[in-house]
Amino acid sequence: MSDITPVALVTGAGSGIGRAAALALLKAGYHVVLAGRREEQLKITLQAADGLESHALAVVTDVRKPESVEALFAATHEHFGRLDLLFNNAGTGAPPVPLEDVSFDHWQATVETNLTGAFLCTQQAFKIMKSQQPMGGRIINNGSISAHAPRPNSAPYTSTKHAMTGLTKSTSLDGRRYNIACGQIDIGNAATDMAVPMQRGVPQANGEIAVEPVMDVDHVAQAVVQMASLPLESNIQFMTIMATKMPFIGRG
Repeated sequence: MSDITPVALVTGAGSGIGRAAALALLKAGYHVVLAGRREEQLKITLQAADGLESHALAVVTDVRKPESVEALFAATHEHFGRLDLLFNNAGTGAPPVPLEDVSFDHWQATVETNLTGAFLCTQQAFKIMKSQQPMGGRIINNGSISAHAPRPNSAPYTSTKHAMTGLTKSTSLDGRRYNIACGQIDIGNAATDMAVPMQRGVPQANGEIAVEPVMDVDHVAQAVVQMASLPLESNIQFMTIMATKMPFIGRG
């Protein structure tokens, strides 16, 4: 595809990992569709694009709603004519309360955003990728370290991230016939707004409160670019990128 500028779509592009990944993809030569619920946050991402704003399209999107997702992908196809990469990054969590105290509304909101949203976006990406020439594309799912192990009081978030691994595997298998590759990036303690509590101290499995190391979110963005830049004959099925000294490997 050397003569075609690749097109990427990043959900949750208004902040954190999504913003960093979108900017890194722009710098790597992609046209990028920025999707997110808050228009003002998408504008901030565009302002950080260092002169590459004309290569980007911002679309206010609620990934929990099928009609909003359909409109997002229709706008992508209308504006750029194709889609080569989907980064399913949009996510949310529930308040860190004991499992028995999790409200149904918080459970449902987490499932709808983290899992259903990724599924709806994957469906729409398939429809474009299998119909374009050359056929195919790549989907990267943001799984999180929680796809491997939970934090205390994180049942809704951890459940969706374990389910994301199932979606990744099914997408990878069902995408073969269309030359669609799918991989998952599992991220631990990237320095975003969501990681601020880790620098103050967060609950550990043994009941203690401990400060945890974090890493520069740009390292995650470059990892996404690395996964995205492979030819479709190759795929990074699972990548784990984490703060080296965070309490994950071993017993903390």
